[in-house]
Amino acid sequence: MSIFLNSYYGANKLTPKQVLTDPVLFLAFGFGSGLAKKAPGTMGTLAAIPVYLLFVQADWLIYSMLTVISTIAGIWICGIAANKLAEHDFGGIVWDEVAGFLITMWLVPCTWQTVLAGFVLFRIFDILKPWPIKYLDHHVKGGFGIMIDDVLAAIFAGGLLLLLFKYQFIS
Repeated sequence: MSIFLNSYYGANKLTPKQVLTDPVLFLAFGFGSGLAKKAPGTMGTLAAIPVYLLFVQADWLIYSMLTVISTIAGIWICGIAANKLAEHDFGGIVWDEVAGFLITMWLVPCTWQTVLAGFVLFRIFDILKPWPIKYLDHHVKGGFGIMIDDVLAAIFAGGLLLLLFKYQFIS
């Protein structure tokens, strides 16, 4: 019994092959990381790290544009994926975690400490969902609903990360 793959995903019982070969589902599932049986959100955030490391090579304006595009496109990607799965905010849909990590890391320099702290802070806010994140998670539907709680968790995490960096708790 594998901890990495289920046999089927969503109410429409899509196979891992169907998820990996459909371009929208491949993105929605974070390049396959959302196929994890355990902690798909954490796996999706881990999958975001190489994306971040690629994007951060560009200047700040390009990074900003790529992050905004990833977030806006995520509304469409997550909405289409939810429809294909016939299940709103299915756990394997982790594009929101990818975009969320990019937002978390937006205003700090790229160091191993900021990447580690950003990962941990984003996961904490995404899992605990303090107000108003939990409210939005329960009341907003569709692709926007899938994305908005992670965007807000990322803003909280990114703000705290920026303070930790600014006051030299991390470098």
